[in-house]
Amino acid sequence: MISDIRLAFAHPEERAAASAGADPRDRISLRDHIVEADIGAFQQERGRTQRLRFNVVVEVRPHPAPLEDDVDRILSYDRITEAIAAELAEERLNLLETLAEKVAERILVEPQAMRVFVRVEKLDRGPGALGVEVVRSRAEAPLRAVDSEGAMTSLHPLVAYFDNASIVAPDLPARLDALQAQGLPVILTVGLPDLPRPETGHNATQRRIDLLAIEQNAWTLAARDPRCVVVATRTEIDWAMKHGKMIVWAPSKLVLDAVDGPQSRVPVALALWLAELTAAERFVVHGDVTVPAGSRVRVERG
Repeated sequence: MISDIRLAFAHPEERAAASAGADPRDRISLRDHIVEADIGAFQQERGRTQRLRFNVVVEVRPHPAPLEDDVDRILSYDRITEAIAAELAEERLNLLETLAEKVAERILVEPQAMRVFVRVEKLDRGPGALGVEVVRSRAEAPLRAVDSEGAMTSLHPLVAYFDNASIVAPDLPARLDALQAQGLPVILTVGLPDLPRPETGHNATQRRIDLLAIEQNAWTLAARDPRCVVVATRTEIDWAMKHGKMIVWAPSKLVLDAVDGPQSRVPVALALWLAELTAAERFVVHGDVTVPAGSRVRVERG
């Protein structure tokens, strides 16, 4: 019991270590980060700032490739402080519980983040610190997306995959009409074309060749319907989502630039990764393809 009580008030680093599994993850932490904010449910708290202290621990998945001392390959401490600042700037909140939830949710959007401990304390409400602590994991977190400017978005596109037979089928316009009629931004994805391509026998170079071949197929689909515009960057995808456009994904840039991107070269797996990355409403498959199991996005057959 004494140990349980001590652990309850221990720093989240100790809480994370005590609850780690047999194969513990790496952890990064933020200690005693103090900011001022207007927060609180009581009238005397409104219109005035008070000090909040944050202690945050994030369990991260190991990077699949050597770090090579490259800051772009890790979850930066700045992303934690930016998550705190962004949630405080978004709206005035009454409850520390809500703030802690929102900060944890924003941190879990980061590809490396697997589990997060967030402790928030008010330092000016009494002789001691009054606070809450939440623990959230990627497995239980609701899907959310972050746009190119770092803002949380509630837009949830419909991501659709078309095999080659569906691309050339006479009913393609009708299928696109049906997708568009659902009132969601539509992101179309495709697989490899039915054409010979170079075989290098080397995984990294073959991956790039396959990605470029998928992009050729994306242009083939775009040529079938004037609504389809091929896009490659996250900024273009975010803009299209905000404006309700129908786009076709060219995957090379997004896949190769991702810090913790998909390792598979299977096109439908790449499309499913995009659906999870964009917090898609649904992943609709047109054609006879096998979808990898375990997706957090609902899969339907078109």
